[in-house]
Amino acid sequence: MKSGAGRVGDRQALNARPIKTSKIPSILFFCLLLAPVVYGAEQQKIPNEDCLACHDQIDPAKYGRSIHGKNLCTSCHADIIEIPHQEKPAPVQCANCHPIEAEIYRASDHGIAVGAGITAAGCVDCHGEPHSLLNYRDPESPVYRLNIPKTCARCHEDQAKMTKFGLSESAPLKSYSESVHGKALLEKGLISAAMCTDCHGSHDLHAPTNPKSKIYWMNVPSTCGKCHENVLQTYKRSIHGKAALEGKRESPVCTDCHGEHGIKSHLDPTSTVYASVISEKTCGHCHGSEKLNTKFNLPADRVSSYFASYHGLASKLGATTVANCASCHGAHDVLPSSDPDSSVNKAHLSRTCGKCHPGAGKQLSQGSIHGTPSPKENHIVYYVTLLYIGLIIAVIGGMLAHNALDFWKKFTKHYEDLKDKSHYLRFTLEERVQHWLLAWSFIVLAYTGFALKFPDAWWNFPFMLAKSNTDWRGGIHKGAAIVFVLLGIYHAWFVLMTRRGRQQLREMFPRLRDVKDVFAQQIYNLGFKKDRPKFAPYSYIEKAEYWALIWGSVVMVVTGTVLTFENLFMKYLPKWALDLATAIHFYEALLAVLAIVVWHFYFVMFDPEAYPLSPTMLTGKVHEEEKAIEPLPPQDPPAKDKKD
Repeated sequence: MKSGAGRVGDRQALNARPIKTSKIPSILFFCLLLAPVVYGAEQQKIPNEDCLACHDQIDPAKYGRSIHGKNLCTSCHADIIEIPHQEKPAPVQCANCHPIEAEIYRASDHGIAVGAGITAAGCVDCHGEPHSLLNYRDPESPVYRLNIPKTCARCHEDQAKMTKFGLSESAPLKSYSESVHGKALLEKGLISAAMCTDCHGSHDLHAPTNPKSKIYWMNVPSTCGKCHENVLQTYKRSIHGKAALEGKRESPVCTDCHGEHGIKSHLDPTSTVYASVISEKTCGHCHGSEKLNTKFNLPADRVSSYFASYHGLASKLGATTVANCASCHGAHDVLPSSDPDSSVNKAHLSRTCGKCHPGAGKQLSQGSIHGTPSPKENHIVYYVTLLYIGLIIAVIGGMLAHNALDFWKKFTKHYEDLKDKSHYLRFTLEERVQHWLLAWSFIVLAYTGFALKFPDAWWNFPFMLAKSNTDWRGGIHKGAAIVFVLLGIYHAWFVLMTRRGRQQLREMFPRLRDVKDVFAQQIYNLGFKKDRPKFAPYSYIEKAEYWALIWGSVVMVVTGTVLTFENLFMKYLPKWALDLATAIHFYEALLAVLAIVVWHFYFVMFDPEAYPLSPTMLTGKVHEEEKAIEPLPPQDPPAKDKKD
């Protein structure tokens, strides 16, 4: 082992060795590269205390707490190499430390605007004053999740500033704060709730027309899917999702149905996907478009046929328990009916309908769900509809012609020819009570029934003003129907089980004389005969109305029972049978109402001999010669002989 003196001598000898000439250029080049680093390190060693001694507007405590607090001032102000320094140092370049973020920002809408000399948000505008800039996880940071909406709003709520840019949202913070996301973030403090940068991006913010934007229509599903992953996967398999991925803009994405800043919960009545409005405002917006239906070869009547159904009519009145588009077709998983996985595929209809109608049978597939009466779809309903339309035209037209002729004859006849004669009782109190119960139950049934069919009609305003989840229109309708049915049962007992009733029924039976009376009356009305024909106690006019009432009542009770207990009948009847019951119920009601107005009201109200109202159903009495009728046979004894 060498001694210490020996080792020193070796180092001296090593240091004394001549350097090869060939290595000098390499050493010089290395020194040149190292010189700026050594020089920069030396000039950055200016202590922050020296800077803060002059710049007393900077709070040392805040700076020390900031995310830059451990850095030297010269880390950012790199052009300062000595103190004192030039009066105005060069602007700080955040890109020196954050090159990736800076590159992304420069390509964004904000960065492009700044590069073009337009005032737009820069680093400081969002992150805060550099000398007190806080970590984004700090609750006091402007870019802390709970604070970002207000940070963005400093510019975007300033309408004077934003108007020139033509942005779609003039008050984005206001609309966002009312949304389901805004309430969760701002009111509940749920930091995982979506806010501005989650959807728009932060440094990479772009306009929605830019394909690079997170809110470009094709990118919206993936943007929303960051939080709603399960929904995204379901949507991608749907007919809407597949079409959107193919670049078909007409296909709806998340924001087309739910909205943008103002997204509401599906339980919120103001939401576009609320149960009572989704069919009209959301699904109907596209599927009711003639342009879209033509372009994609879709049926044009899907929206109109839905709103013509009970479900659609009830939803217009505000009912939230009836089926809407999403109830049957699904929401994010909409598939065409031809797809075996579709909820409206014929194989799944009983299960889909069974969600609301337990026990719905497979026979529901027999018939078109959306079909309107046509030779191809619901052909039985179509021909029954045609039959009723023809019947209405013929019957009501004949009534109008008959009554016009009758009115003219009576109007031209002098009233002084009618002489007051003695009265006799035609209707007992019991019979008059039956009549008024029938009249009021009929009127209520007609009003509440047509209120469902024509929800937007002006006369339907009581139900429109009182929209609620309780179908009280339906309750009133069913209540009147119960009165109507009970009255029918009582009347049947009355005409079969009492002597008075059987007497009235015998007089109501049609006879050959009634046919002769029809022609005799028209001959008289035309002026070919001077004497008015004398009718039996009940003329062909009353008989026609009475038996029409009996027939119509039976039809309405039967079809109404099917529609009231649809869950029961769905187990045994095909879909077209239920549609048939609906069609018959409506057109029979229409026929009945028109017949009452045109035929009955004429003879008891508008007939010149009765105007303004025949008092018969009030007093029960008539003149012996009123309307040239023959009096009824003498009345039965009032008490002991009333019943057999």
